[in-house]
Amino acid sequence: MAEILFPALFLLMALGLPVAFAMAISVFLALSLGSSYPKIVVVKEMFAGLDSFPLLAVPFFVLAAELMTGGAITHHLLRFASQFVGHLRGGLGHANVISSTLFAGISGSALADAAGPGAMMVRMMEKGGYDRAYAGALTISSAVVGPIIPPSITMIIYAMQDQQVSVVSLFMAGILPGLLITAAMLATNAIMSARRGYRGADTRPGAGEMLRTSAMALPALMLIVLVVGGIRFGIFTPTEASVIAVFYALTCGMFIYRSLRLRDLPEIILRAALVSSAVLLILGAARAFAWVLIIEGIPQDLAATIIGWDLSPVMFLLAVNVLLLLFGLFMDPLPGVLILVPILAPISHALGIDPNHFAIVVIVNLTMGLATPPVGALIFVVSGATQMRPAALVRELPPFFLASIAVLLLLTFIPALSTWLPQVSGL
Repeated sequence: MAEILFPALFLLMALGLPVAFAMAISVFLALSLGSSYPKIVVVKEMFAGLDSFPLLAVPFFVLAAELMTGGAITHHLLRFASQFVGHLRGGLGHANVISSTLFAGISGSALADAAGPGAMMVRMMEKGGYDRAYAGALTISSAVVGPIIPPSITMIIYAMQDQQVSVVSLFMAGILPGLLITAAMLATNAIMSARRGYRGADTRPGAGEMLRTSAMALPALMLIVLVVGGIRFGIFTPTEASVIAVFYALTCGMFIYRSLRLRDLPEIILRAALVSSAVLLILGAARAFAWVLIIEGIPQDLAATIIGWDLSPVMFLLAVNVLLLLFGLFMDPLPGVLILVPILAPISHALGIDPNHFAIVVIVNLTMGLATPPVGALIFVVSGATQMRPAALVRELPPFFLASIAVLLLLTFIPALSTWLPQVSGL
């Protein structure tokens, strides 16, 4: 079946078919033309891939992010970030990066990060004298932190594929790498701003204004503490945390910021449903795709081959980096996790690599694919939101991509960046 499965998948994706439909159709063709299995297996495996309690967290976290965006959270986070760095050289760019990091702690999604505060920051940076394409590229690169800072939809899916890790341990493991990526983007923006002469605001806000701005942003920032702290201390599960996040976001938008009205809710719920449906379709199709791979024995054969190479743990991680960077050019992170983790994770465990360390390397790697052509979703989200040509954005991406590669290498060679927080947290 594999000789039909992979050519069909690549052909359908080359024709522009969405990845969920490409995977489902390729599985159906493989079963129809290369086996005697009943076709109903495709539907059965797709439903089996969605029949999971932890998976309920995905639509609720998406809805919480939509409610926060509709409830003026983006505006207050931008003002909060700008008051600390807006006066520095490249200050608006720094505010872009910091607001993306803060919003990542609410949305768990790179695409939501880019479409929400990112698109608004592009317009602000352009008015502040920044090149529009540069502002868009910075938004794309800083949004990569979305699935790495907890809560993270990608981490929830990863924990379902590898029983050696938990959602809580991955949430803890992602904090330092996420902050490291933020620092790398800030440094890159500082260097590029110095070269291009991008200046900051003329004056810094007074202490009174900073206190008022911080007070307005505090309810939004507390959501991050509520979700991560509640999960860490066992008050509620990640799925329960996602439901609490929805009610908290609703309360903030309607009663604290008073910018969310009842008549806004149907549109917000519809947007969240569309995003959640797209994610769940990918998960279901990837489960069917992975089933065919297992039936064909491809993971087992590949694992035996790689183990036969007698690679050291570091060389294995470097090989995984190259593989995933190439894979990310053509595939989104979620199907990448669903297809590759069941194959690669057991090998990493056999080599003695810490499961949280390996998980973060994989997640950061695949997430970087969202910002790389030819199918980088972040490029097209920002392009559509700002009415810019994708080619103009791509030309500005290399410095930020190199910074991301530097972070990836640090995460590869220094496991403590991913394992220290889970260890001190008793996870």
